[in-house]
Amino acid sequence: METSSRRSYLKMGTAITMAVIAICGVCLVDADSKEIIVKTVNGKKVCDQGWECKGFSEYCCNQTISDLFQTYNFENLFPNRNSPVAHAVDFWTYRSFITAASIYQPLGFGTTGGPDMQMKEVAAFLGHVGCKTSCGYGVATGGPLAWGLCFNREMSPSQSYCDESYASDYPCSPGADYYGRGAIPIFWNFNYGRIADSLKLDLLNHPEYVEQNATIAFQAAIWSWMTPLKKGQPSSHDAFVGNWKPTKNDTLSNRIPGFGITMNIMYGDSVCGQGNIDAMNNIISHYQYYMDLLGLNREKAGPHEALTCGEQIVFNPSTKSSSS
Repeated sequence: METSSRRSYLKMGTAITMAVIAICGVCLVDADSKEIIVKTVNGKKVCDQGWECKGFSEYCCNQTISDLFQTYNFENLFPNRNSPVAHAVDFWTYRSFITAASIYQPLGFGTTGGPDMQMKEVAAFLGHVGCKTSCGYGVATGGPLAWGLCFNREMSPSQSYCDESYASDYPCSPGADYYGRGAIPIFWNFNYGRIADSLKLDLLNHPEYVEQNATIAFQAAIWSWMTPLKKGQPSSHDAFVGNWKPTKNDTLSNRIPGFGITMNIMYGDSVCGQGNIDAMNNIISHYQYYMDLLGLNREKAGPHEALTCGEQIVFNPSTKSSSS
């Protein structure tokens, strides 16, 4: 064990001086009671930040989401979620979001790039969430963009959303309804099944878990953000943070990295490829509004062609079972 002290700096808002003790090639960094374990694997620096970013990842060497996005930020984005007229009072919490995000931070969710990109991704993801769970309208208190996380489920389902063509892989459970639930609502048995496989939860037999537990609801939404719908297609995360490189066909289809492509991936032609429609503009407005509230310059959202998807050819044209 080395007995000499060395000085190290970790950027956490401002530069903080911390003691670094080298033990068997592993550095233990303690900043404001937060232990960060740093080591080198195959010449690459990887880190572990405990429960929030665990498992020795290069992304865990960056600031975590809770370093940049704190309780007051969450409250500012969703000030009316517990209003008496909301439909999910006392359901959605900052803790449930951070707990859910902890699974995906080692994979780069909210931990890719520098602080600006990290906060932009949080704003982008929550922009989708806010729009899809909003009960805001034009003259609502605080404006129509201040009512995200008003719902945690579809209020008047028109059907049970059971597609029997997926019976071999994701059979519908007797009595179960697969209507929209969650932070980015899940529809159809096959979507519940795919998410259940990843989260190791019995959502096919118990889809109600998503509307009963906010952490599960956020986990399911982040999984959808981080996971490609089909092989050869990007995830919303990769397309947003710049990990995805468009092919020639993508370029010809007006598909480029940015916020717009995330709508293409997640909603297809229910939102994209239809010009300047409200369904698309509402999601964009939530994203830009959240950027403003988080102190980011909305100009950093990118040029019009990267922000929108109205002129994009969709990756997956709709079928009888829309995977909203």
